[in-house]
Amino acid sequence: MTPGITPFGKTPTGDTVQRITISNGVLSASILTLGVILQDVRLAGVSHSLTIGSPDLSAYLGPMNSCGAIVGPVANRIGGAAAVIDGKTCHFDPNQDGKHTLHGGAGATHTQIWTLADHSKTHAEFHLHLPDAAHGFPGNRSLTARYDIHDATLRLTLTATTDATTLLNLANHSYWRLDDAATFAGQTLQIAADQYLPTTPDNLPTGKIVPLDSTRFDFRQPRNLTAGTEGLIDHNFCLSQTRQPLRPIAWLRGTSGLCMEMASTEPGLQVFDGHNLNMPDYASNDGPPHQPYAGLALEAQFWPDASNNADFPNIILRAGQPWQQITSWMFSQ
Repeated sequence: MTPGITPFGKTPTGDTVQRITISNGVLSASILTLGVILQDVRLAGVSHSLTIGSPDLSAYLGPMNSCGAIVGPVANRIGGAAAVIDGKTCHFDPNQDGKHTLHGGAGATHTQIWTLADHSKTHAEFHLHLPDAAHGFPGNRSLTARYDIHDATLRLTLTATTDATTLLNLANHSYWRLDDAATFAGQTLQIAADQYLPTTPDNLPTGKIVPLDSTRFDFRQPRNLTAGTEGLIDHNFCLSQTRQPLRPIAWLRGTSGLCMEMASTEPGLQVFDGHNLNMPDYASNDGPPHQPYAGLALEAQFWPDASNNADFPNIILRAGQPWQQITSWMFSQ
């Protein structure tokens, strides 16, 4: 992929979407101004895209609307579409089953056009302003997302400020595929977590923090993935109780030996199996449409429904308080 800016189409409201490609000759990444979507990732010597993506903007305006995007202002779920912030109950968009808020609701960050603020051959930085009370979330919030490439590592730095107490939990929602195959079956996954959060039938955390021993979620050693036969995976793996210095948190390895080491500052990793990636009407970056289990989502973030669980890491952000997340993906063969 050649570094530079190219048009990617227009939204139904007439907004222009741009694609910014950054590359150092070893690793290349294309990012859209819509949702800061990581649309394509390529490694020299590997013939296929390493992430779920499409060359068709309409895919991202439809079933792929969060694929590769920065989701927020609160990634994952808020139970009951409400939370108490400084003694006041705030209500949000109930966009999951009409009951809960998923990935920020109707005005989520992945639905908006971000401003390209700065770029070079190897980096691109985007800004987004979220006004006070938009879709129930208080505070005028300023968000920045920056992608950098160094050697065979792609690095994402997210920063934020607010002028009033609010909730904030941003995450990159990319799906990864290290083999040129229809599904991720046969790839191996390892996660640096000793505990996970069991869920209700609505995929909300029950509130319990459970050791991984003797559960099907124990990925402390590399394990083969079977693309669905092990049961639904849409769970948070508990890495820590607080944000940490950047450290490796997960390893995904393809059958060819291609490996991705994911590092993050965040206390949680949501793993989602992509069983809903059934998109026969849209071409993928490599041509054939994606099908269920085509990619595995690894989302570094704070724990889901934290605002309704006092024992979970806190996602409150106050005026003047610094907020920064760093996540990186290092590839090797």
